[in-house]
Amino acid sequence: MKDMTLSTLIAVLEEIFGRGVFWAMVAAAAIVTLAYFYVLVRDRSVSWKKFLLAQLSMPVGAIAAVWFLMVMTHSRLSDMGGPIDVIVLLCVAAAGAIGMAILVYTVEALIGSDRTTDEGK
Repeated sequence: MKDMTLSTLIAVLEEIFGRGVFWAMVAAAAIVTLAYFYVLVRDRSVSWKKFLLAQLSMPVGAIAAVWFLMVMTHSRLSDMGGPIDVIVLLCVAAAGAIGMAILVYTVEALIGSDRTTDEGK
């Protein structure tokens, strides 16, 4: 692999996760992102109570992302070979934590009944 291009990266990720799982993850990420932006525009402010709960869920997301990667690549933590493996694993954990926080905030805002409005003031 001489050049790192978007098509090469997509091909590698399709090979790791399988075409169906990879594109399902892309679709799920796009749907959650759009729903998150919808909630932010709808509420016109961040609910700090929901944000706190979302932050508390971040360790679960980090662990779930690392576990999912390990299962999909048929790897174990003992297979890590060097510093780059640790960096990649930390990046995966960070992405899982951020993704879980966004998901929890969005679901709580969409399902929860206490929206931030000016009518009750």
